[in-house]
Amino acid sequence: MSGNLVALHTVVRREIVRIMRIWTQTLIPPAITMTLYFVVFGKLIGGRIGTIQGGFSYMQYIVPGLVMMSIITNSYGNISSSFFGAKFQRSVEEMLVSPMPNWVILLGYVTGAVVRGLIVGILVLLIALFFTRLQVAHPVITLLSVLLGATIFSLAGFVNAIYAKKFDDIALVPTFVLTPLTYLGGVFYSVTMLGEPWQAISRANPILYMVNAFRFGVLGISDVRVDVAFVVMLGFVVVLSAIALSLLKRGVGLRS
Repeated sequence: MSGNLVALHTVVRREIVRIMRIWTQTLIPPAITMTLYFVVFGKLIGGRIGTIQGGFSYMQYIVPGLVMMSIITNSYGNISSSFFGAKFQRSVEEMLVSPMPNWVILLGYVTGAVVRGLIVGILVLLIALFFTRLQVAHPVITLLSVLLGATIFSLAGFVNAIYAKKFDDIALVPTFVLTPLTYLGGVFYSVTMLGEPWQAISRANPILYMVNAFRFGVLGISDVRVDVAFVVMLGFVVVLSAIALSLLKRGVGLRS
């Protein structure tokens, strides 16, 4: 067991060192992007909208959504690029033939991706405080929703990296799947404002549950039941973990 802990620590440390070494690519761009969102949507458009739900201003309402959006996109992007890079350099084959269990490989990469997501989320939240005031209503729910959301998309990025055959494949899912789901996940609006069938369609979007669980943790309001949101997120963690471990065990896309 001690050997597995050493291996896990090594993988996690390597991922964190990688994030910090290229911080101008991993941390600064999302902070700048979210700042522009706050200025354009929060200040310019939000100033005309006024309050949106629960007596909160539009700026306050979109902050949790934008923070969660930055967390999941950066968690996803970190692990998909990092693990595919290991595939491209053939270093992943060395891990597969080592005594390191598959769960250690998966947990190491996922932990590194979650760390990047948390760092970016904290940066975005600090930037948001320059534009509005926030008071976390439920700290435990806030933390759990962040960890689960980051874990889900870290696992999804891992699966994407396993199947990817070239660097262009890494960008396909974020462009055609992740971005539409994010913008239709209640980041900028309340799903109750939609008519049918769009409201029902939105409730099939997993990001809606992540955003609303986090929004409930921060503001105390949500468009969905929080217990349902956590059940959905835990379900995705279990399913994606099983898929990732199965792919690692079978060596899909890893052995040539």
